[in-house]
Amino acid sequence: MNPGSSPWADPATQTQPGSPYLGPPPTAPPHGYAPQYAAPAPYGYPGYGYPGPWGPVPPRGPRRPGPVITSAVLSFVQAGVVLIASLYVWFFASVIDVLAEDNPAVFGSSRMESLATEVTVLAIVQLVSVVLLIVAGIRVLSSRTHAAWLLAVAAHGVQIVLAVYWAVRLVTLVNEAPGADSTGALAAVAMLFAAAPVVGLGLVLGGSGRRWFESPHRP
Repeated sequence: MNPGSSPWADPATQTQPGSPYLGPPPTAPPHGYAPQYAAPAPYGYPGYGYPGPWGPVPPRGPRRPGPVITSAVLSFVQAGVVLIASLYVWFFASVIDVLAEDNPAVFGSSRMESLATEVTVLAIVQLVSVVLLIVAGIRVLSSRTHAAWLLAVAAHGVQIVLAVYWAVRLVTLVNEAPGADSTGALAAVAMLFAAAPVVGLGLVLGGSGRRWFESPHRP
């Protein structure tokens, strides 16, 4: 062997051992550890810094005030109560008609016939007022127009008028009956039907409820 030649050129030359082979570099996390992933970049969602291809998100409109929502909810509640009461009134009118046919001497008088007619008309009027309450509640929750405000006022106002009418009419009927002494209780029950309409009407007649419908920015 030449003195200046490399020891690697002679296969018989002994070399010093190097580091043992450790295998390829790891490409998966050790056992028991979850892989680490980079968080995906946001794509056009509001508040993430990158506007979408459609442009910036428009600002939200003004929120409907609580009195307006409460007035609409009271309209729906009153509609359910009046619907049940109207069915009872209609049933009462039907009972009077049946009794008049079976016993015309007692229940077939002109007074009973007029009472049955009055009760039937009232039942129809109350059913129409139920439709008005539902329509007014929907319009109040979906619109800010003056027409929606008028519907709410009219729906609650009609209920107040009906409650006062029933209070007066029931007191009159009880006073005409012999031995009746529960006029105050009947009037109180009738006025309970006016509680929700009175509150609902007051909520849209003043304060933020009225200002909501007076705003010039109406959808």
